[in-house]
Amino acid sequence: MQATTITKNKKIFGTLCGIGAAVCYGTNPLGARLYDEGMNPGSVLFWRFGLAWLIIATLMMLRKESLKINRTEFLTLSCLGLLFLASSLTLYMSFRLMDVGVASTILFVYPVLTAAIMAIVFKEKLTAATALSIVLSFIGVALLYWTPDGGTLSPWGVVLVLISALTYSIYIIVMNRARLNMSSFKINFYVLIYCALGNMVVALMSNEGLVFPHTPSSWFYVGWLAIVPAILALVMMVYAAKYIGSTPTAIMGALEPLTAVMIGIFLFDEQFTLNLAIGIVLIFSSVIIIALHSNKNNNIKDN
Repeated sequence: MQATTITKNKKIFGTLCGIGAAVCYGTNPLGARLYDEGMNPGSVLFWRFGLAWLIIATLMMLRKESLKINRTEFLTLSCLGLLFLASSLTLYMSFRLMDVGVASTILFVYPVLTAAIMAIVFKEKLTAATALSIVLSFIGVALLYWTPDGGTLSPWGVVLVLISALTYSIYIIVMNRARLNMSSFKINFYVLIYCALGNMVVALMSNEGLVFPHTPSSWFYVGWLAIVPAILALVMMVYAAKYIGSTPTAIMGALEPLTAVMIGIFLFDEQFTLNLAIGIVLIFSSVIIIALHSNKNNNIKDN
């Protein structure tokens, strides 16, 4: 009886963590508020990742965790760092060209892109479920391309978001196949170094230069980005995957773009259109199909 209660409590806790992680990730568009403070994408991300790195470095020091890595681990972590740098930078660049809610919804095609890459590059069987997911997700993206006034989104904005989704998909695949034998703190310690330094270089090379947060509100948003959609979401995601499994966690991830859309509506005065609603449903459906199909295959292998 006691064991059953403990298991039930862990599932409830895991579910809450899954919801919390998705909502935390979905607050990424708050970084666009810093553009009103005169900051640019490179500067925003430099301060975000730099602060997050300092927090993780402090936690590792308290845990007395070794920073030692071998040559293979260095190459893998370098690859992960550059991929995450590219993904985050292109997403934040897109926030300047299109609504943050729309950009975050398009970004959510990354699980489908991951499945497609595994089928094309690693010769995994392209199932009907995967094919249907790809079709649904890109119909959803196509619907989002058309704006309420009959115009279209910025083509460059869409390209940037799709590059962000693609590089994040590759990041997930590299992370999964590399099977790094180290804590998530240690992985992110090295990944965030690339993200912080890379964005600093981008900012310095831009016409605007590296801009410092100069108001209390700008420091609030930088702190939020470093803690909530980065560290806090990471910790909750670990517990969610541990207690309820990867499939329910992936499905709950649908709350991520939904949160971003709500932020866009209430903070950026963006419109919630019929095309946006249908696009969200189609992209969510494609991700759920992928997640359920993946879970079914795992169950067959386990049996």
